[in-house]
Amino acid sequence: MAEPKEVCPLPETSDSSRSPSPSSTGFGDDGWNGKILEKINTRISKNAPFFSLEFFPPRTPAGASNLIARFNRIRNGQPLFIDVTWHPAGNPASDDPTSSLMIASAATNYTGLDTMLHLTLAYHKSREEIVKNLKKAKHRGIKNILALRGDLPLDGSWVPFDDSLGYSGDLVRLIREEFGDYFGICVAGYPRGHPDCVSYKDDLRHLKAKIEAGADFIITQLFFSADVFLEFVKDCRDIGITCPILPGIFPIQGYNSLRQLVKLSKLNIPDEILQAIEPIKDNDEAIRNYGVHQCVTMCRSLLDSGIVPGLHIYTLNREVACTEILQQLGLWSEGASVQRILPWKQTANHQRRCNEDVRPIFWASRPNSYIHRTQDWAEFPNGRWGNSSSPAFRDASHYLFYLQSKLKAAEIVKMLTPELTSEQDVFDIFVCYITGQPNRLGQKVTQLPWNDEDLAPETNYLTEKLAKLNSCGLLTINSQPSINGAPSTDPVVGWGKPGGYVYQKAYLEFFISAERIAKLQAVLADHPFVNYHIVNQSGTETFTNTGQMPIAVTWGVFPGSEIIQPTVVDPVSFDIWKDEAFELWVERWGKHYKEDSESRRVIQSIHDTFYLVNLVDNDYVTGSVLFDLLAKVVE
Repeated sequence: MAEPKEVCPLPETSDSSRSPSPSSTGFGDDGWNGKILEKINTRISKNAPFFSLEFFPPRTPAGASNLIARFNRIRNGQPLFIDVTWHPAGNPASDDPTSSLMIASAATNYTGLDTMLHLTLAYHKSREEIVKNLKKAKHRGIKNILALRGDLPLDGSWVPFDDSLGYSGDLVRLIREEFGDYFGICVAGYPRGHPDCVSYKDDLRHLKAKIEAGADFIITQLFFSADVFLEFVKDCRDIGITCPILPGIFPIQGYNSLRQLVKLSKLNIPDEILQAIEPIKDNDEAIRNYGVHQCVTMCRSLLDSGIVPGLHIYTLNREVACTEILQQLGLWSEGASVQRILPWKQTANHQRRCNEDVRPIFWASRPNSYIHRTQDWAEFPNGRWGNSSSPAFRDASHYLFYLQSKLKAAEIVKMLTPELTSEQDVFDIFVCYITGQPNRLGQKVTQLPWNDEDLAPETNYLTEKLAKLNSCGLLTINSQPSINGAPSTDPVVGWGKPGGYVYQKAYLEFFISAERIAKLQAVLADHPFVNYHIVNQSGTETFTNTGQMPIAVTWGVFPGSEIIQPTVVDPVSFDIWKDEAFELWVERWGKHYKEDSESRRVIQSIHDTFYLVNLVDNDYVTGSVLFDLLAKVVE
């Protein structure tokens, strides 16, 4: 495939299909500029406590993949934002999967989490290097920076490269000078005063100078007493610091990690904590339980004070204790109903994709792949997909750390079974995935190569019919039922602003054997209201009645807005998706088996001989005929 260009399918330009702005539709971010401060202020105005989480880059690419999987899990708890530390030892500004920049970029673009990147002055050798790295962050959609001086070498060898850039306040000033109001900026506060400052009052004056230089809000260093933080906030307010101040919360999760962190931060541990953990210092579970109790007790005091809007948790990349603490505090929101803005997973790249509100349906269960393949587009479709003859997609990739399966290889093999003897074995695995039944080894099939996301709840409307098709060898990888005017607040198919109505045409996408193509075409001839696109793996045989125009398959009508069409079946994009869909047979399934094995031969045969089909039933009012017509194909 050719190298991607800075182009994308643009919206049509006639008056009848003009592109609505986010403010006129109510979608996108409603004009939100992507700065964390705005989200904080919104929560403060609603008296709605929140939490945020800090992570550090792992040391290995495998660790990076695991961390992204963790981000996808913690997203269910609805943190207000996360932040990623700047690790000088890990080449933090590089394109390596373990760099701070790449972890923050992946979180922003592929998990939908608003992400703040730490940036330290002490790491850099020149003003130009700082600006260069900030430009890289901006290019990747990062909108928020935690500006720090950073830890200095223990031998005292660090000397500022510029007399005007010796402290974090100078870094704040530089960011504002070079980038204006683009970045949201956070700075660190020290409830006991910075250890390098001559006095606590002097440190408060330096903190105020950071805010005056252009910082938006403050996150504090860790502490172990609610009173320490509350007194710090009062002292800040007394000298005119009015911005939000978030407490930095450190859950005690292990004796050694506590000693190491306290050593780095030069803090003293209160005697009552030392006395409590000394007898249990060799019992990790006991220390963790104590840490959860101590943290919950302190955080309840903070939240009950009425002056703490939210909590910032230093996770040390561990999620179990942090999740338990937030659940006990009532801040973890997993399971709570959240109204979808659009029917597909959005990114947190508010710079480049904030107006995007249309996507092809083919990547519905592989949104990260779609984001990766379209990341070089100069613009993103807004309002209408338009008639595009050559959208420029990046090549598909299966090995980038943020695109890898969230499951380990051994788990995948157990789900897909270690041995295949026939195509029917493959059909059975598809049935297990659709129905939730275990495979012949008793393993539940929670993922197929074409489905990174969990099954959509609306699939439950079709489970029995889909299972029957798959058992007969029509291997479905994407579907949606017809919907005629469901409320936008419907818990299963709803999306968009309250007070609207949503619509869907029935859609079905599946692999089918070459022997059934002629019969499928014959049956389709009797259904003129069904659009179809049939293609083989090489692309040498294509059958379609759609032409080159996209078909809207999902749309919504909302008060005070134009009609929104967020999902389309685009024939040109289907040709792109076709290559990826066939590749996944080999890359995500076949390669788990030895090259000369029967299992590998079965998968390769399906890859080589089956066709990929998509069907759209344009009659969304009287009920779909798709399953009835396909029943005739498999008779």
